Amino acid sequence: MSKPDPVSFASTILVRDACLCLHAQRAARALARHFDDVLRPVGITSGQFSLLMSLNRPEPPSIGSVAQLLAMDRTTLTANLKPLERRGLVKVAVDPEDRRSRRLALTPEGRNVLAEAFPLWKGTHAAIEQKIAESGPDLVRTALRALS
Repeated sequence: MSKPDPVSFASTILVRDACLCLHAQRAARALARHFDDVLRPVGITSGQFSLLMSLNRPEPPSIGSVAQLLAMDRTTLTANLKPLERRGLVKVAVDPEDRRSRRLALTPEGRNVLAEAFPLWKGTHAAIEQKIAESGPDLVRTALRALS
């Protein structure tokens, strides 16, 4: 087996400037840090906000449906639920129709935290959309959905 050619510095610059994955990761980390800072007074992270919001439904969803919505595997979702469960924000219960399945529900305290967090998210989100107004926030969302 022959040794591959070394990767040139020009290739590194190409990846730095053009890689969609790199730019999506950088933007995701920056947005998450920003929302983490905004949500810190409520005691949750941006990821926890998304998870709590995904449970804000008329009927408790299954772990599988929430994992799919958040593009997480079930094991990662379960690990992310544990601190919320310990804080009493989320309840995991056996599905009465399928004892092998679990349903997720916000507790009253979870609903209170979400009610405190939502106005913070809403104001911050509006400010971020204003920053990318020229790019068209709807176009950005459409492009991101196409990739997810």
